[in-house]
Amino acid sequence: MSTDTNRETVGILLAGGRGERAKPITLKSPDHIRSKALIPFAGRRLVEWVVDACREQGIRRFYVVTHGLENRTQIKLLLGHGERYGVDITYSRSRFDRYNVGSAGATLHNLEQWDLQGRALVLPVDSLFDFDLGAMEAAHTGRNALVTVAAVRRTADEIAGKYGVMRTDDGGLVQGFVEKPDRARLGELFPRTAVDAGVTLPTNAGMYLVDCARLRLLAREPELFRQSYQRLDWGQDLLPWLAARGLPVAAHAIGRLGDLGNVPDYLHTLGLVLDGAYEQMNRLMRQPDVPSPRAWVHESSLRTKDDVTGTTLAQKIDEGSVVIGPGVRIGREVEIGPGVRLDHADIGDGAEVREGAAVVRSAVGESAVVGAYAEIEDSYIGPMAEVCSERTRPARLERFSAIGDGAMLWPGSRFCGVSVYPRLRVPAMTGVPAETELKSAEDILTWV
Repeated sequence: MSTDTNRETVGILLAGGRGERAKPITLKSPDHIRSKALIPFAGRRLVEWVVDACREQGIRRFYVVTHGLENRTQIKLLLGHGERYGVDITYSRSRFDRYNVGSAGATLHNLEQWDLQGRALVLPVDSLFDFDLGAMEAAHTGRNALVTVAAVRRTADEIAGKYGVMRTDDGGLVQGFVEKPDRARLGELFPRTAVDAGVTLPTNAGMYLVDCARLRLLAREPELFRQSYQRLDWGQDLLPWLAARGLPVAAHAIGRLGDLGNVPDYLHTLGLVLDGAYEQMNRLMRQPDVPSPRAWVHESSLRTKDDVTGTTLAQKIDEGSVVIGPGVRIGREVEIGPGVRLDHADIGDGAEVREGAAVVRSAVGESAVVGAYAEIEDSYIGPMAEVCSERTRPARLERFSAIGDGAMLWPGSRFCGVSVYPRLRVPAMTGVPAETELKSAEDILTWV
């Protein structure tokens, strides 16, 4: 590999995970899982935003760790070898799939396969990051770090039971890791958090800048070599192993991390992006068509007429029969009926939101249908899904309900925190407990 290549930072995308926590968003059918990289997000697939965010900061060469036929095929069909994105993309070999069961193990095996010697930014494809690569590289070099961990600072209340915490010295080097401590444990380890609620601590964001050559040498040590052939994760295994041996692992604060690994986090991150909280996404997305309240409405949707009044969306906005609040994105060829209210909503290409419906803090996928007078709050509706609804029998989805691709709900359905798997036909139901997953016709019969 040339000297110029060794000096550049390359990107390593960890794209082999199955996305179990994000179901049904990661399902194309009840038994066909979609790669996490291909989660639809703000009009594109998530991995496209990740590649563009890295390319904007100078990364032109990417290596993608995939796993299995479906995962590899889906990602490669979308990204190809990077021609459309102005980058070069190489994929992991299928013979390494058996070892790609842990994020760190997959990284170590493929560093060797790709013969990488310089710096690499290792990051997952189910998260969004606000970060300055130049600043991270400078911190990495200044501390002579083997690995620099992207850190997001959070309060003790935000951390308790959800995030791992890093213990650092005054120079920013990591002394140890504490895995998802509860509030009491945080008070013991970090006494200041017990008296000052505003104190923040560094948490692992899951993105790492690594010295490939040095890490490859370490990977040959017998203990690490053996573990890499079993299961070796970055956060749980490799980083604590490095820190325990006094190797230079640094922490570098970044602006923001958006996890998309489950439905609540997906919707929360989407809302922040639509509100403009992610500076990098602000640069990557086109400027809002309406600066205040902040909204994107594709011109083809402004011209589209609904089948009730025969008027265009532009006419309905002008006369006030459609209300578009802040944080709204409306894709191409979307049909919006009269009396519709949208607020912090992402509406995919070709979708229909029929008369009298309200969509708030929610996502509606491509070609999905939201029926008349439906009330959708804090929910996800997948591509081609249909939420049937009528004035006398309105449907209501709330509190992180999720409707999978191509599923259909009958009028009168009322779901609170319920997930419906793709392509199911669900009769009107109420009273289904939160966190219920309707995976099959048998599950539906349980609650009818």
